Amino acid sequence: MRYYTLKENHLFAKAYRSGERAGGKYISVYVMPDYHAARLQRANPLKSRINRVGISVTKKLGVAVRRNRVKRIIREAYYKALKTLDLKTGKIIVISARSAAVYAKTDDIYGELAQALCKTGVASGEESEKA
Repeated sequence: MRYYTLKENHLFAKAYRSGERAGGKYISVYVMPDYHAARLQRANPLKSRINRVGISVTKKLGVAVRRNRVKRIIREAYYKALKTLDLKTGKIIVISARSAAVYAKTDDIYGELAQALCKTGVASGEESEKA
């Protein structure tokens, strides 16, 4: 299952300002309810609620190659979380990378992401095998 990307700057700003935050060494996760989830559910071919996910990586992390690597790792960690964790839908999730994420592996970021999603209430505490 694919996730829908967040592209609007005002939604990133709203998540930073009023979203629930959980952070770690590699990433910070901001979660808020998606008020347009019902509209997106009607437009979705599967007619199910979805999460909209935005990944934010600042230029402070380095050149474009490094930033894109960090984004790929975060994206892969989220895909793994979709498969293994029981995630609630209808949320806006913004994942912001920290400077230590440049040297992190996928498993490190996945562990922190799973912990942050559980802390913010998006995921339940136990892992479920959906595959």
